[in-house]
Amino acid sequence: MASSQPADISWIASPQALDDACQQVADAPVIALDTEFFRENTFFPVPALIQFSAGEHAFLIDPLATPCTDAFRGLLQNKAVKLLHACSEDLEVFQIWAGVLPSPLIDTQVAQGFLGDNPSMGYQKLVEAWVGKTLPKEETRSNWLERPLTDSQCEYAALDVIYLLDVWAKQREQLLTLDRLSWLEKDCRQLIDQAGRSDDNDTQWYTRQRQLWRLTAPQLEAYQLMTTWREGETRRRDLPRNWLISDKRLMAVAEAMPTNRYELGRVEGLTPPLIKKEGDALLGFVKQALHTPAEALPTPWPDPMQPAFKRRFKALKKVITGHASELGVAPEMLLRRRDVEALVMQALAYKPLTLPTGWRGERLNRDLVTALEAQAE
Repeated sequence: MASSQPADISWIASPQALDDACQQVADAPVIALDTEFFRENTFFPVPALIQFSAGEHAFLIDPLATPCTDAFRGLLQNKAVKLLHACSEDLEVFQIWAGVLPSPLIDTQVAQGFLGDNPSMGYQKLVEAWVGKTLPKEETRSNWLERPLTDSQCEYAALDVIYLLDVWAKQREQLLTLDRLSWLEKDCRQLIDQAGRSDDNDTQWYTRQRQLWRLTAPQLEAYQLMTTWREGETRRRDLPRNWLISDKRLMAVAEAMPTNRYELGRVEGLTPPLIKKEGDALLGFVKQALHTPAEALPTPWPDPMQPAFKRRFKALKKVITGHASELGVAPEMLLRRRDVEALVMQALAYKPLTLPTGWRGERLNRDLVTALEAQAE
C-alpha cells in the first residue's frame, strides 16, 4: 500500500532550532539518519539536506543555512544506535558538515545482506519488503540545493528516515533469531574505521582495475603511483576523478610507460591541455617506477584466463558459494571477488595468504586452504 498520510516534519534552519531538536531525541535508543547532497562537479559531496528521526516525527536540517552544532555532534556520537541505509556517501557528508561520524552505526543495507540473497537492496524495496509501504519515487533525482524545497521533496526526505526505524526493528528481530547481530555490528564498525582512512584507501584504489594482469611489475608500480596521486589530488582540488584523469587513461599511460612528453602525447586519450597541466607528474611517476629496484616492485597479477588461475578461483568460489547457500546469503557477503582473486594470486606467488578474520575466518578458512592445497597437487 502507498504512504497515505504526510509525514510530521520540522524544518531546521538555525543553530537554536537544531539544538532544540537534539534535545527532543536525546534519550532515544535509535536514531535514523539520511542525507541529500550534490556531487556532479566536485570530489566531495556538497551537503544539501540532513534528515533524522527517532519516531514518527522527522527533522530536516538545512545545512546551507545552519552550521553543525555541538549538540548535534554529541547526538551523532551518543550511545543511541544510528541507522543509515547504504551509508558510504552519507558518512562523507557527515564528515564534511559535522566533522564527526555517526556511531554506533547500523547500515540496514548491510543488515539485509545477512538476511537474504540481495546485499544491495535499495531503500524503497527494503521498505516495501519489511513494512509493506510503497514510497514515492518522483523526487529521487531532485535538485536538493534549491530553496525553498517543495512539500513533495520534504515528504520524500522525511520518509527516508521515518520508515528506516520500522525496517530496523524487524531486521534486528530476525538477526537475533539467526544469531547474526554481532556479525552485523562488527561489519558496521569496520565501515566507520574505513571511512576515516582516506590515505590508506588511496594506495589501494589501483586494485579496482580489472585488467591489472596485463601489466608488468614496473607498469603495475607506475599505475599504483599514479592512482594514489590522482586520489590525493582530486581530494585536494575538490574535483571529480575523471575531471582530473580517468582510470582508463592512467592505465594507458602505465602500459605505454612514456619517458618524455612526445611519447606521452601518443598515449590514447591524453589531450594537450591535460599533458600541459599534469604531464610532468605522470612522467615523474613512470620514471620512479622504472628506477625502482626489482626486489621492491609489486608482484605482477596473474592472468585470470590461465588454467592455473581459473582452477584455483573456481575451487575457492565453490567453497564460498556452498557456505553462502547454507547461510541463505549472497556469496559476496562472505568474500568479495577481488579478495578471492587476491588469495589466488598469493597462492600462485607462494606468498602468505590474506585469509578472512572473525566469524568469516572461523567459517571459511579451513575449507579455503584445503581447496588451494588440492589445486597445488
